Amino acid sequence: MISVKRRVPARLAAAAMASGLVAAGAMAAAGPAVADEVPQNQGGGATATLGGLTTSGKAVVHDKGDTWGVDAGLFRMKVKEGGDIQSYCIDIRNPTQAGAQYKETDWEQSSLHNNPDAGKILWILEHSYPHVNDLTKLAKTAGVSSLTEDQAAAGTQVAIWRYSDHVKVDAKNENAEKLADYLTKNAEKVEEPKASLTLTPNAVSGKSGQKLGPITVHTNAKSVTVAPAGDAATKGVKVVDKTGKSITSAVNGSELFFDVPAGTADGATSLTASATTQVPIGRAFTGIGKYAKSQTQILAGSTASNVSAPATANWAKKGAIPAVTAKKDCVKGGVNVTATNQGDEAFTFTLEGKKVTVQPGKSETTFVKVAEDQAYKFTINGPNGFSKTFSGVLDCQTAGSGSTGGGTHTPAPSTAPSSHPSPASAGGSTGSGSTSGSSSTGGGDLAETGSSSATPVIASVAVGLVVVGGGAVFLLRKKKAGAAGQ
Repeated sequence: MISVKRRVPARLAAAAMASGLVAAGAMAAAGPAVADEVPQNQGGGATATLGGLTTSGKAVVHDKGDTWGVDAGLFRMKVKEGGDIQSYCIDIRNPTQAGAQYKETDWEQSSLHNNPDAGKILWILEHSYPHVNDLTKLAKTAGVSSLTEDQAAAGTQVAIWRYSDHVKVDAKNENAEKLADYLTKNAEKVEEPKASLTLTPNAVSGKSGQKLGPITVHTNAKSVTVAPAGDAATKGVKVVDKTGKSITSAVNGSELFFDVPAGTADGATSLTASATTQVPIGRAFTGIGKYAKSQTQILAGSTASNVSAPATANWAKKGAIPAVTAKKDCVKGGVNVTATNQGDEAFTFTLEGKKVTVQPGKSETTFVKVAEDQAYKFTINGPNGFSKTFSGVLDCQTAGSGSTGGGTHTPAPSTAPSSHPSPASAGGSTGSGSTSGSSSTGGGDLAETGSSSATPVIASVAVGLVVVGGGAVFLLRKKKAGAAGQ
């Protein structure tokens, strides 16, 4: 068996040699620039910074003859605009990064996309700690004499791993293990929770003198504040409802429009919808930007948190008038790029060397294949300086899983397992962790959930890949392999 220390650099090198994804249309003549770079998971919802593993106990993983220790428990994340959320890991072998930035997303854009047991994970979250914070009641339900917070968190995380990673894992504390067994045995499939806030579509286009839209609001908040960009007023553009009335707030199901006066110079603007709400339990959180490879999380609890969602509009008097969006497709393994043309001439662009033409009044979706863990960045250019760049890393599988879902994983470390594995954070010191449900210290240190004695190798690897082609720049993120995060 190849050890973690040998396997990780080899897989990183292989990824570096893989062909990059580049797409760029011909540059347009000078005009009102409509440039926008959109990272993966560009939809709405909560954005948060990962903190430490705050409540945890010890667990042991058994996989294909290998055995190693992990810390199992509950993370805390700080929501960017205000609020706190708690989360569990759903990718046991992948490390986190200190201070990693995360974005709320749908299951279909995470490692849960092809997991037949995703709904059972949600059931566990709804029937255990911290959602059920009466530990006396939870202990009685699980058939144990008592539960501490650390034991409850450890047992819950162990049960989640059994379904998220399909790995044999046991809590070291007897009561935590009995809780995990109860949750595993009784879990039922539950429907995926809705997003805290999204706008669909998040990009529209049309001729000046029209209302551009509709953009539909999807939220669990009672009310949403709608704010146009600062340049909208100077261009005479307003955000209105379907009757043409200017609005500054909306509710779930509301339809928004950009009202662009006739004769307005060709251009673009945007709006932001925002709200304060509790993010639904069971929402997935994936790393964004340079943290795209950080361990995937699933929401276990939320205070009232500030969430937001953007939308853009592009208009012109004549010619092709494009709107372009992109979305990860974890089922197919790539990115779907959708271009809509509300102009009176065809819109033609180039995507990964392929010419795509969208006729007036039509929409075309083009699928672009991207390898798992591969960085991508491509740009769509159009008339009047229109330019939109999409970037990210395709992260659709748990570390060690095959390309098809569900539960076959390569063993983690072949080195001797450690009951006190090193942290996988890119910075910070080692959390001590307890052997039978004692808390790890929080603060700036990240505890070692799912990590192994080989983790420092993973943490030290930082590979930058620059591929010249169509002006695109690729950044290869840390490859998840062998170790899990904290």
